[in-house]
Amino acid sequence: MGAPWPRELVGTLRQEVIHGAALEGNPLGDPAERPLWVYLPPGYDDDSTRRYPVIYVIQDFTGTITAWGNRHPFVPTYPEAVDELFASGRVPPALVVFVDAWTTYGGSQYVDSPGTGRYHSYLCEDVVGFVDARYRTLPDAAHRGIQGKSSGGFGAMITPMLRPDLFGGLASHAGDALYELSYLRDFGPAARHLRSFDGSIERWWEDFRRREPFSHPADATLLGLYGVAACFSAGPDGAPMLPFDPVTGVPVEDVWRRWLAWDPVRMVPEHADALRGLRAIWVDAGRSDEYYLDLGAQAFAAALGSVGVTDVHFELFEGRHGAIAYRYPLSLAYLAQRLAP
Repeated sequence: MGAPWPRELVGTLRQEVIHGAALEGNPLGDPAERPLWVYLPPGYDDDSTRRYPVIYVIQDFTGTITAWGNRHPFVPTYPEAVDELFASGRVPPALVVFVDAWTTYGGSQYVDSPGTGRYHSYLCEDVVGFVDARYRTLPDAAHRGIQGKSSGGFGAMITPMLRPDLFGGLASHAGDALYELSYLRDFGPAARHLRSFDGSIERWWEDFRRREPFSHPADATLLGLYGVAACFSAGPDGAPMLPFDPVTGVPVEDVWRRWLAWDPVRMVPEHADALRGLRAIWVDAGRSDEYYLDLGAQAFAAALGSVGVTDVHFELFEGRHGAIAYRYPLSLAYLAQRLAP
């Protein structure tokens, strides 16, 4: 497992290009043509009649589709880990689809927004439609799942809630949730950082785009808040609206409520019927997550229980927010088993 060289896959990884009709004319001018990786398990080409479940993998904020192929010391890439899992025969075969949802701000949160574009529609209509049209899938919700970490974990939580007609299972690793702890904590530090930019996040953004990214101590905090504001609280003209006063850090209640409406914990009661119909729910996080997403995972699991959803794999493990990619194959195996015909 520790060899640093690429290994030949037993299955097949196809690198496609998809035209996202939902992304045409998006406000950031980001391309509608997107890469899409489709992993086919061993045996896919041997039986032209067999159909397969599909598990969609979505990236975290600032994550890129090519990053799935990055090699870290002593561990395989995720496509290699996927291949090892299915080649072992330990789980039923499935297709695994890696989705690109990058934006100029670094991410889309997989929602439709006037600030970034129609990425929820892109995922649910364009990507799912493309895969079902070109590959031998089992094209119904009972055999379709979604997996992600952080912002991708958020997308994995909300997408089956919003589209239970399409997705029957989810796996969230440290997904964004319980915003009073995960996002609100950054309002004060962000206001302090903005002192260097006369209280203008637009001025910071202009500066960020002119220099080496993440060369200023403000960059990580401000990019996260500005990018998510573009997804959750953009104005009619597409301009991101911050959920806090940039001088004092005090929450702006009407804008902050728009963010809270996207908190998976708060979304559960409204989407209880959809959640009760899912075949697979995996929720985990590291006990020492820097963004308190372990508490968000606990709160989400508790909210599920409050609406009668008790068949949930919930787990807290020793770890922080980073270096938890080893969790992906675990939930992938769970989804493959639960979504198998």
